[in-house]
Amino acid sequence: MIKKVFTFILLVSTLSLAQLVAPKISIQQGEFNFGDIQEGTIASHSFIITNTGGDLLKIKDVRPSCGCTAAAPDKKELAPGESTKIKVEFNSDGRMGQQEKTISIITNDPKTPQAILKFYGNVIKKVVEDAPRLKFSEMEHNFGKVEEGQVVDYTFKFKNVGKKPLVIGNVKTSCGCTAALVSSKNVAPGNEGTIRVELDTKNRAGKMSRNVTIESNDPSAPSMILTIFAEVQPVKS
Repeated sequence: MIKKVFTFILLVSTLSLAQLVAPKISIQQGEFNFGDIQEGTIASHSFIITNTGGDLLKIKDVRPSCGCTAAAPDKKELAPGESTKIKVEFNSDGRMGQQEKTISIITNDPKTPQAILKFYGNVIKKVVEDAPRLKFSEMEHNFGKVEEGQVVDYTFKFKNVGKKPLVIGNVKTSCGCTAALVSSKNVAPGNEGTIRVELDTKNRAGKMSRNVTIESNDPSAPSMILTIFAEVQPVKS
């Protein structure tokens, strides 16, 4: 009986000792948020990996979850107490919107053979500096209460705040009751223009809204929408 107890204690002690001298991976910060990333840029961040165990930690493999991500450690073997950086690069080319990617770190840590790093980011459309830019002073107009049969109009003002000539392409209305007239379809940098929008309320009733879509060579906003509102009331007898 005493021999069995001794054997059990020896086994537990051996296991405890093995755990103490085993390598152990520790990550200072396992997640990182890049925030907004302009499309086409390469964002990078370095994660810190430390061996807090009692034996040599070996980084066997680093596996990104996406081909858009590259990751590599500065060192692949860490002595007890030693740290290294794992540099992660995310190529945002061809990506858009919210992104979430992971990197698997494969090591000889017996308790955590696979550790996970994670990063986030929001890829936004690339802003071309040397380009035309269409900017409206306002994008909506409410005519308020309009007697049925009236034709009302409003003039929207815009400006080319870019560095190259602005070319207005198609101007499309969402209804035959709406017409739009552009003052000029070619606007030099710094110059202004107008779009006069008419609404014919004949045979209309109640609250209504109509859109005017403007297409241009502005790469950041190739299609913009103006909206008009009205509350059409019966003709007073």
